[in-house]
Amino acid sequence: MTADATHRTFPFAATPLLAADGLAFSRNGEPVFGPLDLHVDAGEALLIHGANGAGKTSLLRVLACLLRADAGRVARAATLAFLGHAPGLKAELSARENLIAACGIAGRRDARTVSAALDTVGLGGYDDALFRQLSAGQKKRLALARLWLSPAALWLLDEPYANLDLDGIALVNQLLGEHLDAGGGVLLSTHGAQAAPPVRHRVFPLPPASGEQAA
Repeated sequence: MTADATHRTFPFAATPLLAADGLAFSRNGEPVFGPLDLHVDAGEALLIHGANGAGKTSLLRVLACLLRADAGRVARAATLAFLGHAPGLKAELSARENLIAACGIAGRRDARTVSAALDTVGLGGYDDALFRQLSAGQKKRLALARLWLSPAALWLLDEPYANLDLDGIALVNQLLGEHLDAGGGVLLSTHGAQAAPPVRHRVFPLPPASGEQAA
């Protein structure tokens, strides 16, 4: 259920949180994607759907300004948080220390605490566990805790269901729903069984780059 706009954490107007026009990217002279147009509105998720190697990760990294596009324009009306394949956390820091450090860099959403974040993602009691000692699923949960603490209204998520069991998948869906109800937006890539999260979403099939043959 969508929250009333007056109670949203991110009270954005009708302007898209993110819009890309004519975006194209190539690697070593070979087109990876584009040109393409897309947008993400407040309160919705845009699902980038495509097979492995279709360019989903490259697209998200271009939208997050981690790679430079060859052509096109990206406009953002909100700050963003990016969750890629690498969790972006330090191996020799504890779970708590990693989240404190992340908040020091990116800020922290009002009324949310590190302890509450660990509890939310099912890592209560792991405060002092070193990141390198966690399982792959626990590392992903800690990365989700970092996301939950972020004040960013726009989330860019690359394969957020990877390395998670069924409970972890349900957790991702819960976090997505809460974020959208608060007026945030999400752009995520995925493939396979978890291709349609149970939240308000649109599907954006990633087409072959211009000049390529469709598989």
